[in-house]
Amino acid sequence: MIRGIVFDKDGTLFDFRASWGRWAQGFLAQLARDEDHARLLADAIGYLPQTNGFAADSPVIAATAVDIAAALLPHVEGQTQASLTEAIDEAAAGVAMAEAVPLVPLFTALKARGLKLGIATNDSEVPARAHLDRHGLTGLLDFIAGWDSGHGAKPAPGMCLAFAAAAGLEPAQVLMVGDSLHDLDAGRAAGMRPVAVLTGIARAGDLAPHAEAVLPDIGALPAWLDAQTAG
Repeated sequence: MIRGIVFDKDGTLFDFRASWGRWAQGFLAQLARDEDHARLLADAIGYLPQTNGFAADSPVIAATAVDIAAALLPHVEGQTQASLTEAIDEAAAGVAMAEAVPLVPLFTALKARGLKLGIATNDSEVPARAHLDRHGLTGLLDFIAGWDSGHGAKPAPGMCLAFAAAAGLEPAQVLMVGDSLHDLDAGRAAGMRPVAVLTGIARAGDLAPHAEAVLPDIGALPAWLDAQTAG
């Protein structure tokens, strides 16, 4: 029986292109000296300004703020990796995130089923909490962790295992829901049931071999859960 769900944040709760495209556009404009420099910075992190999207190997998709800073650092003067990471987190906290589906009604309905709910994100914890609070989700969550919360980053299973422990659940009773291979691999390594959604950058064909199911978005979870119970 499924008794808990741990979610990735970006690309899962929030549409990735719409949300992080806004961040990249604004943050790189602040860093860039001119248009040529802006293009160099965009290339460094796999941002595609023409489509407001990201290359499949962009560190923005599933890596941490430290990793994004490391990619930008060779092209930015007067910064350290630590100062650039801090600037990334500060800019990220202010981004207007685009909900993949109406989140409060969905999470309220999931809580009404008696499910424990958590977030395991490779975003830093402070901006992650800012996003979740701004969208009214904090009070509906039993657990929130970022890469810097002390459990490690995905695809390692630490955050997933920490959620299970905090919720008092066995990993096999938990779904890990995410939009990237990092998410699915972290869930599987923790002994959870991985479920993929298509509100990130990865395509269904890439995710399907690593997931128990591939859903269009997290709004499809209630019906999928009902089907598991019926089966």
